[in-house]
Amino acid sequence: MAWISASFLTDAAQAEPLCDALLEAGALSASIEDADAGTPEEKPQFGEPGMETPATAWDHSRIVALFDEDAPVGQMMAAAAGSLGMARVPDFALARVEEENWVQLTQSQFDPIQVSPRLWIVPSWHESPDPAAINLILDPGMAFGTGSHPTTRLCLEWLERSVQPGQDLLDYGCGSGILAIAAAKLGAASVAGVDIDPQAVTAARANAERNGVSARFEDSAAPLAGEYDLVVANILSNPLRVLAPAICAHVRPGGRLALSGILAEQAEEIIGVYAPWLPLTVADTREGWVCLSGIRPCCS
Repeated sequence: MAWISASFLTDAAQAEPLCDALLEAGALSASIEDADAGTPEEKPQFGEPGMETPATAWDHSRIVALFDEDAPVGQMMAAAAGSLGMARVPDFALARVEEENWVQLTQSQFDPIQVSPRLWIVPSWHESPDPAAINLILDPGMAFGTGSHPTTRLCLEWLERSVQPGQDLLDYGCGSGILAIAAAKLGAASVAGVDIDPQAVTAARANAERNGVSARFEDSAAPLAGEYDLVVANILSNPLRVLAPAICAHVRPGGRLALSGILAEQAEEIIGVYAPWLPLTVADTREGWVCLSGIRPCCS
């Protein structure tokens, strides 16, 4: 079995109406992608604190619609454009999409990741390369944090250097829960995480259970109290700016804070934002990203 895909460029204003019109015309699916993905003009869209409400599409959007193999794609494209009063049908490219074992194909793209000699991230369908190591069992899913991104690696390496037995940790913006789970396996006595995305909280709880870790993950909309020996926040620079008072309030005097999701050129600004609460320095860098860390003064 095979399908036909049609892809074409449009702008943000037309992207969502065109997707709806294509579905009405008989397309099996229609998705919107960033036409600038993989270039310096790529624009991530996240509904994070401190950001304006994100648009539903990019200024330079690409629509990819899927049709049955024998569908009259040209007529369906014309019907969709006509229903929106467009003067012409967008130029589109066709491609044949063969049936594949998508689960197997996806799994083949994710191998175990060695963070350090004693710390591995292992998808559930793989055998661990080192059963004696600390193995984090984690599958790619709906929440950020599989260990492949430089910012996640930076935070994991910081945790390996910083976690001491008996300490407690808060993962602010927990995503998949990978950092809190790693801290627990590295010896932290108790770990907790919060996230703005309910799906991330659900994923983090499931990952903790899979790893045999006791962890508390909550929606960040719920009141969060308490101070921690270690706080880690691997989010984006803009919410890190906005959330500085809230994040620092959870670092107990003498406790440590690590921040990532920060580009190297943003480091000095973030250091300045956090200076009223605690001094930060660059702990490590990787592929243009930095991890900042610091200790909250006992008198603050």
